[in-house]
Amino acid sequence: MGNGIAHVFAQHGHNVLLSDVQQEFIDRGIKTISGNLDRQIKKGTIGEEEKKAILSRIVSASTVEEAARRCDFVIEAATENIEIKRALFRNLDSWCRPDVILASNTSSISLTEIGAATKRGDRVIGMHFMNPVPVMKLVEIIRGHSTSDDTFSATRDLAVNLDKVPVEVSDYPGFVSNRVLLPMLNEAMYCVMEGVASPEDIDTVMKLGMNHPMGPLALADFIGLDVCLSILNVLHDGLGDPKYRPCPLLKRMVAAGHLGRKSGQGFYHYTS
Repeated sequence: MGNGIAHVFAQHGHNVLLSDVQQEFIDRGIKTISGNLDRQIKKGTIGEEEKKAILSRIVSASTVEEAARRCDFVIEAATENIEIKRALFRNLDSWCRPDVILASNTSSISLTEIGAATKRGDRVIGMHFMNPVPVMKLVEIIRGHSTSDDTFSATRDLAVNLDKVPVEVSDYPGFVSNRVLLPMLNEAMYCVMEGVASPEDIDTVMKLGMNHPMGPLALADFIGLDVCLSILNVLHDGLGDPKYRPCPLLKRMVAAGHLGRKSGQGFYHYTS
């Protein structure tokens, strides 16, 4: 998600400082951006010179602190873990100028809880991009309890500047996208666990019967089964409704390290 966000910002003329916990992750991200730009060149949407210009706007920062001290707007795309995000925002609050907005790409975690780790809750907001970021138009703009109108307006306008469609969402578990999507993916997993049908046949039903571009199990593999489990746990814990209980098969697969595309094995096998 981080490299996709960097790609879109750089393509729309913004200078980007890209930071991660290891340099190899940054290098991998820039390589992914370069590959995605090559696809755009093949489609004829950009030229070689534009690719060079976009990549020139993306610079790696050796530490998150170095990047934070130089930025005018921060977007966090760390692991979907409340403690990691709160610790990061606590640091960002001390590193960034007081006027800088701190946005999170969290797909389910409370912006109010994240903002409470800072002294600028009015300038903390959710900016939830959809994956793949360069392709998908939607951005959920999530207000925490203390998020100011000025912060919301600035973030919404920035999303429009990126040629995205912003939607205002209140701070409840899963927001809109994942509160609606994840129960469907979870139910598809229950169908596999209970032997109702194979993953291929379940996905075929949803693609041909409901006109979905991708079946729910292939989509879960694409998202990452560990991410799906994290979101379902947030929904289950935050809303207290048993309908959000993660499928036991999902929990077992994540425990086994079968996380979907990124691990090479999920509900489907991936060779590369």
